[in-house]
Amino acid sequence: MKGYSSPMEYLSGLESAGIIFGLDNIKAILNAIGNPHEGLHFIHIAGTNGKGSVAAMLSSILKDAGYKVGKYTSPHLIRFNERIVVDDKEISDNEIYEIVDYIRDRIEGQNIDKVFSYFDFTTAMAFEYFYRKKVDIAAIEVGLGGRLDSTNVITPLVCIITNIEKDHVDYLGSSIEKIAKEKAGIIKKGIPVITGAHGIALDVIKKRAMELESPVFSKDFEFSFKKTKEQTFNFSFLDTVYEDVFVNLKGDHQLFNASLAICATLILKEKGLNIQKDAVYNGLARTEWAGRLETIKRSTEIILDGAHNLHAVKALITYMQDHYKNRKTILIFGIMADKDYRSILKELLPTVNKVIFTKANTARALSPYELASFTDKCYITDNVLEALKMSKNIAKEDDVIFITGSLYIVGEAKKLIDEVF
Repeated sequence: MKGYSSPMEYLSGLESAGIIFGLDNIKAILNAIGNPHEGLHFIHIAGTNGKGSVAAMLSSILKDAGYKVGKYTSPHLIRFNERIVVDDKEISDNEIYEIVDYIRDRIEGQNIDKVFSYFDFTTAMAFEYFYRKKVDIAAIEVGLGGRLDSTNVITPLVCIITNIEKDHVDYLGSSIEKIAKEKAGIIKKGIPVITGAHGIALDVIKKRAMELESPVFSKDFEFSFKKTKEQTFNFSFLDTVYEDVFVNLKGDHQLFNASLAICATLILKEKGLNIQKDAVYNGLARTEWAGRLETIKRSTEIILDGAHNLHAVKALITYMQDHYKNRKTILIFGIMADKDYRSILKELLPTVNKVIFTKANTARALSPYELASFTDKCYITDNVLEALKMSKNIAKEDDVIFITGSLYIVGEAKKLIDEVF
């Protein structure tokens, strides 16, 4: 190791660069290692919510269809290894160490004088890993936005833009139109685009797609779905129908995400992939995605959900009211300072019985004391461990504990729950 105690320490050091928009840096890294992405097939997924869920669903479907599938998502909950996966198996520690050293050696060997972001480097790691593993196809989740995101060096078989809502406004713009333009930046010439966006966001996506002669498949126009019962729906796309599709992930919003995934499989079939209906049914029934309405049964029922913007929180509230309206709820909440926490708390606080404000172990986290200014009926803790202990102390037998506001909060809680409960 060259000047650092471990490759993970080197990676962590890159975080000090913060967010660096633009493709020059990632292209420099990829050129240094022989552009491993150029020989791979991809699905590129952008959008405000549901990107990771759609990636997980497609990975599960394609694996069931017999393909070797890569998946690159962010952030991770507990371990970095979660970000880079092949056929549901995370990259190993040794493989991380080897690839970090490999990429770093080639950057230094070519005297590339650039400041790389953490996400630039980890994206290059994912492409190199998928190349080494000879994956048939990889689902790639955009990190932030789309147009200037490090992942936007690929030419995929299909693009997916899940939805467009207000989030990351400091980086993407304060209007739906501006945010949509950034996310529509992943559209490539002639490549099909699937989206659940609506209104002006859909107009922006269609306009960009028309400029690039890319066909658009949008919800309620080219495809649609209808819930039939809990976690089950019917799907239709032109003359293709799927009935009584069961989705292992909870929440009606996951039916929306699953409809995007099914639409993508039909486009991929047109591209020559052999994806039978059984693979779709089996893949969606087996999809797992931690930290998204994840239920953990202990002495008190605990629900982990990484909702961190208003649209996602509204989906969480719907789920809470549909399934737990007759039970007392305790909320553990922490959020990043750059989020619209005022609007989120306005929606969320009236739906719970008790609230514990806390903060994740990151400089981006908002102080729980700032959150406490929104209600005089709350508990305040300085970290997630103390919040979990507090929730255990105040919870009664039939209460439900919801932990949300940030994937960082959810990740820390998931790691510590067994220590407390």
